[in-house]
Amino acid sequence: MKSLVLAFVLLFFPLVASTTTLESFMQCMRTRFSDHTKTFEIVYSSNSSSYPHLLQSSEQNPRWVNSSRSTLKPLLIVTPFHECKIQAAILCTRRHGLQIRVRSGGHDYEGLSYRCKTPFILVDLVNLRSVDIDLEEEAAWVQSGATLGELYYSIAKESKVHGFPAGICPSVGIGGHFSGGGFGTMLRKHGLAADNVIDAYLIDVNGRILNRELMGEDLFWAIRGGGRASFGIILSWKIKLVRVPQTVTVFTASRSLEQGAIELVHRWQYIAHELPEDLFIRVIIQDVADNPNKGSVKAVQAMFNSLFLGKLDSLMQLMNQRFPELGLKGGDCTEMSWIESVLYFAGYKKDNPLEVLLDRNTLYKSYFKAKSDFVQEPIPEVGLRGIWERLLEEEIAFMIIDPYGGKMNEISESELPFPHRKGNLYNAQYLVKWVQDGVEASNKHLHWIRTLYNYMTPYVSASPRAAYLNYRDLDLGINGKGEESYSRASVWGVRYFKGNFRRLAIVKGRVDPENFLRNEQSIPSYPALKKRR
Repeated sequence: MKSLVLAFVLLFFPLVASTTTLESFMQCMRTRFSDHTKTFEIVYSSNSSSYPHLLQSSEQNPRWVNSSRSTLKPLLIVTPFHECKIQAAILCTRRHGLQIRVRSGGHDYEGLSYRCKTPFILVDLVNLRSVDIDLEEEAAWVQSGATLGELYYSIAKESKVHGFPAGICPSVGIGGHFSGGGFGTMLRKHGLAADNVIDAYLIDVNGRILNRELMGEDLFWAIRGGGRASFGIILSWKIKLVRVPQTVTVFTASRSLEQGAIELVHRWQYIAHELPEDLFIRVIIQDVADNPNKGSVKAVQAMFNSLFLGKLDSLMQLMNQRFPELGLKGGDCTEMSWIESVLYFAGYKKDNPLEVLLDRNTLYKSYFKAKSDFVQEPIPEVGLRGIWERLLEEEIAFMIIDPYGGKMNEISESELPFPHRKGNLYNAQYLVKWVQDGVEASNKHLHWIRTLYNYMTPYVSASPRAAYLNYRDLDLGINGKGEESYSRASVWGVRYFKGNFRRLAIVKGRVDPENFLRNEQSIPSYPALKKRR
């Protein structure tokens, strides 16, 4: 990796961090760099026009961009080109009593990768984004600062018969996505992104660079689904590429209430998880303007959105046998390459150039709040009807349900920290978006989604009511302090990780006993657990 430039952006908080502390931190960084490379440092004052741009360039939820809700902006933004700068940032941050946050794509739903309640340094991995494909080994090394779009683009440029089973949004950063599990349209065939990680380079709290062999299997297990922010800063991941057919088929079939949408979603619950693993059909339930030319009457529709790893004829035969109720027609479907299906699911048109995948900005940026559930028994029609009624109350709201089964049934709950495997019909994500900023507007929409979440209680998993880490939700709880940290964290920890939470805490206690790497939902260290025994 090349090492020529390190950009520092400085914003003074006189009430929070003294000038002396910042100067000492900068001197620490300079001293550590002297052994590695000549460093060009740029320091911006708080009135510089560059600071807001660098801070907001990867923030995907404007809800946190201008927030003053008891959170601080970073004292420094470090954008390293070389791992030695990250090592120095870790060691100097520890020495001077500051916290550190790491950002790869900025998609953390609660903004924890770029905001903090105490003085902190932000390490932005935007310049560590290389992707090296090895088709002979059918593997790739991808740096944590790359996006899913950059990964998919790099694979497609090298091969027409390889892909990778990760998420749908191309602007999502590799680092956060992989470390939380990561799933997309091929999870029923190939599992999670984390299931296909075979090595990694990580910088630990002591500044050491460790690969899989050096970090050991416990730590390697923890970072593949347990959240990287708790265990170290991951520089890069080695992934196993998967084979994809040269021709895949996609379709999107929307059905209104009058077209039997509720009955179709009800039926889908019994079918989707048992279909052959080559077929993925997710459902997006959303409010829409019904016939906008006649007054924009609000309605809710169900959109059946599918990827089939095969050709149209085989798909139609399968759909006619297993899900004839949908009434799918050949004209509803389109054959294309796998990389074209990536564009399709991301919302691009088929004729868009592949280079759009290199755009690190999300297509649809807005204020939002999300929550998640796992469903293990089909929701009755009366329950679905209640969802429809509640979605009508909001202007921009969605419920996205992704089917499980297939490969997900074959992997045990303890194989990785991500435990949501066999027994789950599907994952449910609820989102509400809004345009107007302000506390009053936010509270209105937050109240709505929390009400929907409460409504769903009888229909979703229980003991624990599970949730997905990559759909982070601080409503589930935040860390406490001192001896109670493990107990407090268990409130949300068992929802994300179930029985794997305790093992994650033990790994944390071994690799970061002082709990240096932390946030509102980081894994607590083992000493806190030990005190409660």
